[in-house]
Amino acid sequence: MTDIAEFRSTAQRWLAAEPDADMRAELEALLSGSEADLIERFTGRLQFGTAGLRAAVGAGPQRMNRLVVQQAAAGLVDHLLAAVPGAAEAGVIVGYDARRKSDVFALDTARVCAAKGVRAMLFPHVVPTPVLAWNITEMGAAAGVMVTASHNPPADNGYKVYLGTGSQIVPPADTDIAACIDRVDPCAVELAPEDHPLIEMLGREQIDAYLAFVPTVRLCPNIPGVPVAYTAMHGVGGATLMEAFDVAGLPAPAVVAEQQEPNGAFPTVSFPNPEEPGAMDLLMAKAASVHAVVAIANDPDADRLGAAIPTPEGGWRRLGGDEIGWLLADHILRHTSGDDRLVVTTLVSSSLLGRMAVAHDIECLETFTGFKWIGHTVLQNPGKRFVFGYEQALGYLVTTQPLDKDGITAAVMMAEIAAVAVAEGVTMQDRLDAIVATYGRHIMAEKSVRMAPADGAAAVARLRAQPPTEVGGHAVTSVQWFDEAGLLRLQLGPAVRVQVRPSGTEPKVKLYGEGIGTDPAALLEALAALLG
Repeated sequence: MTDIAEFRSTAQRWLAAEPDADMRAELEALLSGSEADLIERFTGRLQFGTAGLRAAVGAGPQRMNRLVVQQAAAGLVDHLLAAVPGAAEAGVIVGYDARRKSDVFALDTARVCAAKGVRAMLFPHVVPTPVLAWNITEMGAAAGVMVTASHNPPADNGYKVYLGTGSQIVPPADTDIAACIDRVDPCAVELAPEDHPLIEMLGREQIDAYLAFVPTVRLCPNIPGVPVAYTAMHGVGGATLMEAFDVAGLPAPAVVAEQQEPNGAFPTVSFPNPEEPGAMDLLMAKAASVHAVVAIANDPDADRLGAAIPTPEGGWRRLGGDEIGWLLADHILRHTSGDDRLVVTTLVSSSLLGRMAVAHDIECLETFTGFKWIGHTVLQNPGKRFVFGYEQALGYLVTTQPLDKDGITAAVMMAEIAAVAVAEGVTMQDRLDAIVATYGRHIMAEKSVRMAPADGAAAVARLRAQPPTEVGGHAVTSVQWFDEAGLLRLQLGPAVRVQVRPSGTEPKVKLYGEGIGTDPAALLEALAALLG
């Protein structure tokens, strides 16, 4: 576009096509408001990539709304029909969370599928992401769509796409789907009627099938459960987790009542992410009041797991993502056997899992950031018996289905770890201390530097082109570049590594440090200064 008249013309066309009154009012306000706001909303569109789509709900191609979702659904279906034999008959499973407009985004996706002759299987109510993903392979679907913004701020919504393998999309499927989306006119997508015969409303059967699978993750099923506290963080995992504990033979956890029911406004947390400071405060208070052994949290779509444990001083502390990974890995590796076992982690997670694998004489593979790559790595190694995968951003897979992070089955296993600890006369902190005694104290640190996406990518590119010879007074002993992740790794002697990459979903550059017996936090400050 070359002038404001063209932006106004496009916005008027969107206004004519927009089905929702609130979005029409927003478009009218944009048309009568500042030219800068109108240009921002109508320059380009949301890019379909690492996490599908994710943005604030709002009008125009740079926000999440029904026209954007219909365009994405049409592009996805076009890709499936071209690339997946039998896609029309196999169909697409669609689920959604409790965020603003999730239900209509999901229904529109089903209507787009049906209009193109593709079977759509729609959950008629909110559902946790792991239940949706688990059922893709169980039902032999060609793909799955989950309408969720996961742990993003309350104003956001998103569109997560799964392949028929039950794992999230990886290249080249993401770029192929994006190209198909580009060819779709968002103002002219055909919708089938809501009662179209190709739209099948799923029932209780799919949830029951998932729950029937849950007990298989237990490795010590005869150990009695112990007191556990839990929060659903206003998300959609609460009811399913309570049933999962029951079918797994564990006592019901004490829940944070204020956060147990789905509520897309997230009234008690400004940022519904268990990683955020303060997000688990109500949970830890509940845990202390019921003398819990461990406190566990799901994020709003229940694919992540947060946890907290009592401290020797009588308080509670939130565990880091790697600490949770160490506890899960230690438990799994001690209670399984075989040299064909495989564990998988990501570039920015702790290297301690690799040390555990060496001690157990099994293979550990390291892959790119994003849990989709863990699923991809499992698929690329069919001769190995996958037993565990994790990323430090609270993503854990303790079983083989789905090939994506699952905060519900991971929660069941964390409760079992607590039960085994009590049965063996130790605390959760004792368990972590034993891991440190065996493998060394791995100290993790993270830092984010807010930068516009283009500036962040350019800063990392400059570091890659001219890597520093020292960081914070420590000599750089090796440099590695991981292209798929856009990540630069600097090794600072045998005990410290620092890493940097631009975020794929936020305007920031992310820095990661790991020191064995030394705190890398100061080195991340020094690395941040090099970004310019």
